[in-house]
Amino acid sequence: MLNIHIRTIPDSAQRYNTVADYYKEGEREVISVSEMGDWRHEMLTAIHELVELSLCRHRGITDEAIDAYDLEFNKGRGEGDASEPGDREDAPYHKEHAFASFIEKELARELGVEWDSYSRASDRLNLR
Repeated sequence: MLNIHIRTIPDSAQRYNTVADYYKEGEREVISVSEMGDWRHEMLTAIHELVELSLCRHRGITDEAIDAYDLEFNKGRGEGDASEPGDREDAPYHKEHAFASFIEKELARELGVEWDSYSRASDRLNLR
């Protein structure tokens, strides 16, 4: 049975420096998305997380592996050219992240969201 809770929260309430996060909370999957001031941006981010979460669960990629990689990435922020940890090819969920990004871009087009503007809004939150 699916039990997924998707919520928008203040960026400062994220578990670590990220625009969105997913994790298990008891029997429930939680996806938290930082407030971005445009429901479409928040929806795009939530859909990305839902797709990535689905693929990671299907392929046995654990929250622990993802969190460890993401936290290490945030310590070395600025190294390399990846703006998000999943963009790096050595991320344990790189393939899943890339597919989720593809879906996100297609949905952005359908929602009339200009991708560069959306990316800048996300990047501003990631720079905190």
